[in-house]
Amino acid sequence: MSLWEYANPVKFIRTTDRLLPWLAGLSVVCLVVGLVWGFFFTPDDYRQGSTVKIIYLHVPSALMAINAWLMMLVASLIWIVRRHHVSALAARAAAPVGAVMTVIALATGALWGQPMWGTWWAWDPRLTSFLILFLFYLGYIALWSAIENDDTAADLTSILCLVGSVFALLSRYAVNFWNQGLHQGASLSLDKEENVADVFYHPLLVSIAGFVLLFLALVFLRTQTEIRARRARALLARERMA
Repeated sequence: MSLWEYANPVKFIRTTDRLLPWLAGLSVVCLVVGLVWGFFFTPDDYRQGSTVKIIYLHVPSALMAINAWLMMLVASLIWIVRRHHVSALAARAAAPVGAVMTVIALATGALWGQPMWGTWWAWDPRLTSFLILFLFYLGYIALWSAIENDDTAADLTSILCLVGSVFALLSRYAVNFWNQGLHQGASLSLDKEENVADVFYHPLLVSIAGFVLLFLALVFLRTQTEIRARRARALLARERMA
């Protein structure tokens, strides 16, 4: 079986219909286990106190905000190269989900930063690039809504997605690019010495799994909706011409 078979809208909907209940159920389980475990069954940090527990919302949402845009980038490149409508609609479906993840990350970051840094906001490299990424999300969503022709909208938003990917990468690696700034280094790393302590690490992984599964479930559901909406618009246009 070829991966490109799922570019067929009917096959995509049939496949995701079977996957959605499992994804939704597993996401709920992982989120409940991870958040309850993290908030109620882990100790306070010796320096940050109970505020460290914001990590179970902040880190997963920040990861998904960045990776959602990267997923949109891949889908946009597939549209540009292969002209598969499902990929363009999947990118469109992912944008509001990614935008919400970015808002959660910015809000929880402010809540975490105020007691640690003494301010709700600082023009830190990572924070600034993350705010710009959020503005790109808003611009992407607005551009889709402003253009009536779906193919033209897909072309222009794909170009915007390519440009915005620079800020998605900056959001991820800004701490490594610039030494100045208040934001700490990565909480998760291939280098085990840079990870948070195991008592926080394991529930954090469960929370991240829950956010990933929730993102997939929402994107599949929204992509199905976009496919059906596109089909409805095509039928209405055909009726007007008739």
